[in-house]
Amino acid sequence: MASAKHSILIVNPNTTQSMTDALKPLVKGIGFQETVFDYFTAPSGVPSINNEQDAAISTDACLPSLIKLISSYDAFLVCCYSQHPLVSRLRAEASKAGSSNKPITGIFEASVAFCIQSLDIESKFGIVSTGKQWEDILGEATENLLGCKGSARYTGTETTGLNADELHSTPKVEVDKRMKDATKRLLERGAKAICLGCAGMAGMDQTVREACVEQLGEGGKAIKIVDGVVSGVIHLEGALSAGI
Repeated sequence: MASAKHSILIVNPNTTQSMTDALKPLVKGIGFQETVFDYFTAPSGVPSINNEQDAAISTDACLPSLIKLISSYDAFLVCCYSQHPLVSRLRAEASKAGSSNKPITGIFEASVAFCIQSLDIESKFGIVSTGKQWEDILGEATENLLGCKGSARYTGTETTGLNADELHSTPKVEVDKRMKDATKRLLERGAKAICLGCAGMAGMDQTVREACVEQLGEGGKAIKIVDGVVSGVIHLEGALSAGI
């Protein structure tokens, strides 16, 4: 008997369709062929989520449409690398609809969880993100998620100075240089895992790997590169398969 298919909605809470489209080959490449993945792009709001105000605007823009879809999908993945309020708001709406056990997560939470689970207890992880404002925003979000300030596990967030939409409009050679520079700063502080801190960085893991090898030689091949979308899909698949 063929296994029952799961259905997961991949949510891009900004209005840039090209960012949504860039997620499709990444998700397909994970290999969950029995799962149906659909994609949602914000119907209005902001083209790029560059701060907490943008996150709030995007939540209000997306939530009415997503509420109507709660019963249509088994799980939801919010693809904005932040402590995005849409995650908690959507969970609350699912609970109101009698689906409190429906798995809903964000790519930030999923990637940090992966680092904690896959690294030795002494090992650190860091985040490469976009605009400089995310250094403080993600620092506070990580503290909230880990439940403590100044965790020795978190070596910080380094940024490229490019917003999410600029990652794909700026010449590749410039994007690669900025990604590599940010990665190397984290490696200098002892990071053993690098999180791609933006959904718009999907597919840029090879650039980060090159930076690791340039900085550490052969040892750079052992650094974990964590894509939040991949981590999120794997987490939701596991939760659905376990029925939790």
